[in-house]
Amino acid sequence: MFLGTYTPRLDAKGRLILPAKFRPQLADGLVITRGQERCLYVFSVQEFERIHEQMREASMSSKQARDYVRVFLSGATDEVPDKQGRVTIAPMLREYAGLDQDLAVIGAGTRAEIWSAAAWESYLQEQESQFAETDQDIIPGL
Repeated sequence: MFLGTYTPRLDAKGRLILPAKFRPQLADGLVITRGQERCLYVFSVQEFERIHEQMREASMSSKQARDYVRVFLSGATDEVPDKQGRVTIAPMLREYAGLDQDLAVIGAGTRAEIWSAAAWESYLQEQESQFAETDQDIIPGL
């Protein structure tokens, strides 16, 4: 499970050093793709394969499903971290998420997310008051 918030920097070659706590789960490979709210999603290869299987079950007659699959998969890149735990983020993904040097890498359970530090702070400020007011129907049992 991916947990926590980390603030690594993107180097001049577009590489990110993965948080040390995430490296064991991602050592055999990972997939980076477009996420919602202009962040990037990072999945282990195994989790990405599970998600892809779910996508294959979507009805091809649904335009919304076709559109989602196209956007999600067309932006996906597979990477294997180097010995220092670095991965390269493709230029199109950096542009999509508005990434510069300062990043926020957050744990989101089955995935990690990469945000520009400024976008993450803005998002978090907007969501914190709503978080306090979330009712039990959104996430059963909480």
